[in-house]
Amino acid sequence: MPLTTRPDPPRRPLHAGSRRAGGVIAHLRRPPQAADTLLSQGRPVTASSQEGDAYAASAAVDGNLTGTRCSSAHSDPQWIRVDLGAPTAIRKLQLVWDPAYAKSYEVQVSDDGSTWRTVHSTTTNAASTIASLYGGRTTCKAPADASAYWMPSLYNGDKKIFPVGPQVIYYKAGVTDYTSVRPFPKGLRFVVGDPMQSADEFRRHRGFVEGWECGDGYFNIDIPASCPSRPDVQLDIRMRAPSCWDGKYLDTPDHRSHMAYPVVKPGTNDNMCPASHPVALPMIEFKMAFPVNGDMSQVRLAGGRGYSFHYDFFNAWEERTLKAMVDHCIVGGLQCDAHGYDETNPQRGAALNADYRLP
Repeated sequence: MPLTTRPDPPRRPLHAGSRRAGGVIAHLRRPPQAADTLLSQGRPVTASSQEGDAYAASAAVDGNLTGTRCSSAHSDPQWIRVDLGAPTAIRKLQLVWDPAYAKSYEVQVSDDGSTWRTVHSTTTNAASTIASLYGGRTTCKAPADASAYWMPSLYNGDKKIFPVGPQVIYYKAGVTDYTSVRPFPKGLRFVVGDPMQSADEFRRHRGFVEGWECGDGYFNIDIPASCPSRPDVQLDIRMRAPSCWDGKYLDTPDHRSHMAYPVVKPGTNDNMCPASHPVALPMIEFKMAFPVNGDMSQVRLAGGRGYSFHYDFFNAWEERTLKAMVDHCIVGGLQCDAHGYDETNPQRGAALNADYRLP
């Protein structure tokens, strides 16, 4: 069952959980010796609400940081959107807050005003907890999935390369008896792979699928030095997570020991959970696609070589929705889309409605 993550809709380019925001300032990327150019000043701006005529959204970009301010309604969530007029490289974003500032917000950017991507979030980071994630904002299609899915950034030289469009995180059955799969317990978290692993350890990792792929090249342990320079070629990586839980710990000091990969049942070809980790959970598979090809000599992960690839998962699903998806799709033996719908079995219906919510 693929669970697609996507940018939030255009009406929420900036989520600010505050009733007052003083300013939103975007700066153009320029040579170090040049002064910053204020891109947002005087640009068209809209907001989810305003407290009164004296606190209009335009005050956020009028360049006056002491005499004026914008202020939204006294409720969450609120947003403000600044139209820079054309795709623009942004070197930094400065938020100038009123003392009643937002403690939780997201910054999103778009080249076309239609497709958005999150470039900063205060709700999903190294300090995230189940309390900060659960029930919060999400870039996943299903509003009930506030889980954190994290992987190191990819760079080509100093330029960050973002994955192509919405990305798909697959939830599968890792055991042969798919009817035994249960939903993730709330707050479960684990790491797949290791940033310090060697090339050989990456190749022998139980979650290894086909390594780094580009064009007709597969099973690359490191990011290839070159790929065919064609519009249809991109760099792909897939990696599967362990799907057997010890049933005791939501996390362990190494973020791994409480999880295990299935083993082969003696005398059969069936996969089953080991006795030490008896609870079968969905098997997550990350599949990421990056728009980069040609000369790949400067392409790298933020943490180092391609074989340092790893990712984290922190479950913050709303329990009823996750159970409905797991029961309908995995336990039900269906190949579902993000609605929980199997187009080859239309008579079985969907787990979620058109808005990706429980009916």
